[in-house]
Amino acid sequence: MISRFDETGASQIMVEPVEDVTAYGVVDCKGESLKPSESVPMVGVVEKPKADVAPSNLAVVGRYVLSADIWPLLAKTPPGAGDEIQLTDAIDMLIEKETVEAYHMKGKSHDCGNKLGYMQAFVEYGIRHKTLGDDFKAWLETAVAK
Repeated sequence: MISRFDETGASQIMVEPVEDVTAYGVVDCKGESLKPSESVPMVGVVEKPKADVAPSNLAVVGRYVLSADIWPLLAKTPPGAGDEIQLTDAIDMLIEKETVEAYHMKGKSHDCGNKLGYMQAFVEYGIRHKTLGDDFKAWLETAVAK
């Protein structure tokens, strides 16, 4: 994602396909399909759309490489959903000025915005930990067996 930004200068927003688009910011890439590690230009992003009007199933996963032009746009972005300044609104303004691309993440992710996803992420991290992974896995197997 950083390499793509360095090569092109185009801002990058990491996305992944999801089933429930209503819980995420969703990007519009005019129907372009993406494979992991690929980028395509975006034409918009919608925060938590209704399923029947979502522009795609590509959800923003919270990783961004944005040009410095985002800062003045954020400064003039009025409060939106939840009466909060929404990054998605500023990104829509950025798209009007320059190319912004959706970058399809490769690898596995967990939705840490909910408790189960957070616990799953923690366990995955623990199992893969370079120095503690084997001990954690042994403990986990014992804990699950009880």
